[in-house]
Amino acid sequence: MKNSHRSIVFFCTLIFTLTVLAALAACGTSTRAPAPPPSAQAVTIPLTPIPAPPPTRTLDAYKADVARHVMQRNPERVFEGELPPMLPAVVVLNITVDRVGQLADVQVQRSRDQGASEVALASLRRSGPLPPPDGLGPQHADLMTFSETFLFGERYRFQIRTLAGPQSAGL
Repeated sequence: MKNSHRSIVFFCTLIFTLTVLAALAACGTSTRAPAPPPSAQAVTIPLTPIPAPPPTRTLDAYKADVARHVMQRNPERVFEGELPPMLPAVVVLNITVDRVGQLADVQVQRSRDQGASEVALASLRRSGPLPPPDGLGPQHADLMTFSETFLFGERYRFQIRTLAGPQSAGL
């Protein structure tokens, strides 16, 4: 009876093992054939030109344009040549312009000569409108303010610092 009991256990174990192996074989991974590559169709992407950014303009370039503009419109007040070693007067103006170059405000920031201040203010006002400050400042800004220095020689004739040449060295 012991052998028959062993035989039954062996037989049951064998059946169980074969069942488990069959179940595992059924659950095994199978390798599938790879999916076919997507069909190569020509895709046309319309090419639209990218607009070029506006030319970069610096404040110094703008100030040079303004200085030339003011000097061209006030030739009787401009002196040519080397700046004297001692300038009789220096006037610094704060200039505010709108988008189209109209003077919105002009203030004397620094001056020790009232006559020179009046000449600088009158020369700037006579020169309006100034070149528009295209490409400077934020897009939503309606006004732009900058400073410019008027360097005076004798008889209230001036050069504008942005374009002025060297100053003579000796006394």
